[in-house]
Amino acid sequence: MSWTKVAEEVLSEDSRQVVKVGKRKVLLINHSGQLYALDNACPHLKLSLKKGKITSDGAIVCPWHRSVFDLKTGEAKDWTTWPPVVGKAMGMISKPKPLSVFPVKIEEGSIWVDIEEQ
Repeated sequence: MSWTKVAEEVLSEDSRQVVKVGKRKVLLINHSGQLYALDNACPHLKLSLKKGKITSDGAIVCPWHRSVFDLKTGEAKDWTTWPPVVGKAMGMISKPKPLSVFPVKIEEGSIWVDIEEQ
């Protein structure tokens, strides 16, 4: 594993922060005392997930397309498809894609994420 320190202090409960690891933006979420690290880009059009709603069963809802992703696994629990009127190009990106999630830990009061830079 290749751990990278991404924050000097722990997030307060039910808060979020976007950090950069290389060229990638990672969304840190403290949801009900559990810390998650995930790609801050919805797989549809790579738009930010920072303002996405967190559900009671531990998922994040894309604020742009309403797709739902499991915070622990990144699995697409509910995928919003594009309507046929937007054309073939958009149809190509309408297949369910998981969200990238990363191991995260707190050590000596800092947040660390295990992610390989792209």
